[in-house]
Amino acid sequence: MLGGRSLPWQLPLLLAALSCLPAPSSSQLLYSVPEDREPGSSVGDLAKDLGLEVRSLAARNLRLVSEGGQRHFQVDLAAGVLLLDSRLDREALCGQSPTCSLHLQLVMENPLQLHRIEVDVLDVNDNAPQFPKPEVVLEITEVANPGTRLPLEVAEDPDMGSNSISTYELSPSEHFALSINVRGDGVKMPEIVLEKALDREKVSVHHLTLTALDGGNPVKSGTARVTIHVLDANDNPPVCDPPISKVHLEENVPVGTLVTKLNVTDLDEGPNGDVEYSFKTSNNAPGKFTKLFSLDPRTGEIRTKAPLDYEESSAYEIAVRARDKGSPAMEGHCHLRVELIDINDNSPEIMLTSLSSPVQEDATPGTVIALIGVKDNDSGDNGQVRLQIAKELPFKLVSSFKEHFSLVTNGPLDREKASGYNITVKAVDSGSPQRATQKTFYLRIADVNDNAPNFSSPFDTAHVQENSFPGTSVFSVSASDPDEGSNAKLSYSILDNGMQDVPISTYFRIDQDNGTIYTMRALDYEQDKVFQVPVEQAQPNTDWRFSQTQRPGTSGSQNGEEGGAWPNNQFDTEMLQAMILASANEAADGNSTLGGGTGTMGLSARYGPQFTLQHVPDYRQNVYIPGSTATLTNAAGKRDAKNSGSSGGNKKKSGKKEKK
Repeated sequence: MLGGRSLPWQLPLLLAALSCLPAPSSSQLLYSVPEDREPGSSVGDLAKDLGLEVRSLAARNLRLVSEGGQRHFQVDLAAGVLLLDSRLDREALCGQSPTCSLHLQLVMENPLQLHRIEVDVLDVNDNAPQFPKPEVVLEITEVANPGTRLPLEVAEDPDMGSNSISTYELSPSEHFALSINVRGDGVKMPEIVLEKALDREKVSVHHLTLTALDGGNPVKSGTARVTIHVLDANDNPPVCDPPISKVHLEENVPVGTLVTKLNVTDLDEGPNGDVEYSFKTSNNAPGKFTKLFSLDPRTGEIRTKAPLDYEESSAYEIAVRARDKGSPAMEGHCHLRVELIDINDNSPEIMLTSLSSPVQEDATPGTVIALIGVKDNDSGDNGQVRLQIAKELPFKLVSSFKEHFSLVTNGPLDREKASGYNITVKAVDSGSPQRATQKTFYLRIADVNDNAPNFSSPFDTAHVQENSFPGTSVFSVSASDPDEGSNAKLSYSILDNGMQDVPISTYFRIDQDNGTIYTMRALDYEQDKVFQVPVEQAQPNTDWRFSQTQRPGTSGSQNGEEGGAWPNNQFDTEMLQAMILASANEAADGNSTLGGGTGTMGLSARYGPQFTLQHVPDYRQNVYIPGSTATLTNAAGKRDAKNSGSSGGNKKKSGKKEKK
């Protein structure tokens, strides 16, 4: 760069690209699909419902994430629709739950978007009612009074709602009729009621057909053969009081805890009143509760025999058969519902869905760093999770929707102070006592060229012998830049400031890589005694500039009111340079010294007290190099000594103009 003035557009500019992630938009889509739909069937038009162009889906790297790792759906990127990937079985997916929903996450990039998809699996009447046993054998004494009830096995239908068991029918009979009672949990229980007295001598065995019908369209049904043997004697069955009971039990009770003791009475005496207890199992969950509970066949005590887990099942239906030892034996039935109370025995889980690392140090507040999901298998307050990070970090958590959070910047970042952060995310539930989980991940801060180079010293003085060979090393300047990589790579150059008649670059050159200054020609002390060699790295970018309240200095951030007025323009700066050099010239001529007073930099009093040291601009890169080994304070004496030595002490060199 040549010339005495520096114009802004002449400076090399390095523009740093500002990159930040936009806050992700999120939404929730709700679809429904019958469980009997064939694979490949359309579930919903994603592109239409999200307001997106179909051709943008592939470019934005759309992907589908299924919770639980099961893949039931796929996305047709060409059509922008959600398709069924495999045939659904509602009963296998959700069992007897009244609702059955599958949750998906739809992730897109550029910009980052996260959408939640909930697909309700609709029940289809694809199961017929079925009895636990195809044939039921009952016994009744011939002396039984009309109104005597014989409990029957309940049919089972894994379908839900109107598709489940609706009613029962019994084949016509002269002696028996069907009665249907509704249990406390809504289950319909069929019973055979004796309507007319029996006579074993006339009919000893009755054959009936029991039919269970569901409420689907079309209706599906199942049947069981009922055989009733008419017996003598033992005419009082065991009776459970109450016939249906409910018990609440905490899920963390020790193994062996007493659940309940059945209250069964039999009015008969002796063996006819001696009751023995046993579990009744079903086809739907054969023997499942028998693995968790034990039944004393003599006392009717039910105890736990294995650990219980609310998250596995919140309730158990236990059916008990109470049978006496009469001949023939009679039996009654007890129904017990055990409802578990949730205990906070599961810690929250933290799932880091996405992480943008590194993030540039000039990222604006609100820039999304990571997407985080949480999950707690407990219910109620035990499953309510809140997420937190350390307050001193320049980040904060923003809730996207239930159980999903975004980690965003919450303050300025500075790579020169912190090149990265170990961010610890802590998830705490609302149970009592609370359970917590934490996960730590590292976020790297990317460098932005936001620091200017800085010289170790604003002014330096070097000496060189006149007539030194060209290429002589004079001095090495050194600057540093706290940025890293290419942002910290420096290049040195000499700036011609127009203070000499001949450009300074004809006298000196500088190694652009290491800052070493060399002579370009042999120097003549009688012609030039002092050279000012300014050395101006390029500004890293247009954002690196001094504010109105700053002036250049050692720190670059001094208050302008502390040290007086700063030269307002390049002309004032050059005037001040000229004053400094003129003072140096006076020193060389013996008319003045550089020690002109405290804080004057050798300026003579004629320049006024306003130009004290605190007003001298810090050029940072300027290096002053005198033309001989003498300092400026004794340059005149050595010059006179040399002149007198060559001309008898009185000869004065003429015809050469001194330049400072």
